[in-house]
Amino acid sequence: MSSRKPWSREELLVAGLLYCRIPFGRFHHHNPEIIAAAAAMERTPSAVAMKLSNLASLDPVITGSGRSGLAGASAADRALWQEMHTDWPAFAVAAQEAVESIGLGRSEQSQAAQPDRDPDYTGQERTATRSERVGQDLFRDAVLTAYEHRCCITGLAVPKLLVASHIVPWREDPGNRLNPANGLCLSSLHDRAFDVGLITVREDFTVAVSEQVEEDAGEFWVRAVKAFEGREIALPRKFPPNTDFLARHRAEVFLQ
Repeated sequence: MSSRKPWSREELLVAGLLYCRIPFGRFHHHNPEIIAAAAAMERTPSAVAMKLSNLASLDPVITGSGRSGLAGASAADRALWQEMHTDWPAFAVAAQEAVESIGLGRSEQSQAAQPDRDPDYTGQERTATRSERVGQDLFRDAVLTAYEHRCCITGLAVPKLLVASHIVPWREDPGNRLNPANGLCLSSLHDRAFDVGLITVREDFTVAVSEQVEEDAGEFWVRAVKAFEGREIALPRKFPPNTDFLARHRAEVFLQ
């Protein structure tokens, strides 16, 4: 089979999904996820890895850090990149449909992904629709991969204790629900503290801890949360947190 055959829209969408789920340093033909996708597409693993590197050349975070992808991004690659960043919910649904169209199973897409907790979609019900679940999976995978599966505050690297935390709450900004730039990788504890405004992230990406916690909150609070006051968070390898979203959290959620 030839790796030079034109890429179909379904194949490009799957490549975009893989780009969100695989760290930049693992865009190579030995990666099991790339091998599985290549087999489903009837392409070589090298061709799929090259396509991901082409997409990386369009990522300003990748290129701005001194890393680089390949220089062969096509017009179709650029259109896909724009589509992803213009409407993440629509991209998530289209990409999942493409996955099913080429016969690539969820377990083959990402062995490490774990389901996140269900957001409250209606304010009364917690049963996610299929499209919402697809989007939720994509958001979690993209955020945790970007932060290399480590809490950006503590460095905790236990996947079952990590959360792709929304900066602007899910129900308050439908257009950015699935935008990875609206996410932080946090431990379950720090995710909850962030949600209720006990911590936030300053403009210089340092942690701010609310002073509204009682002085006798206990040694654990001091060691696990308060001790991180003023420390810089670990920034992701891609999809950096949107500074406008962080400013909104400081203004509307954080307890001064």
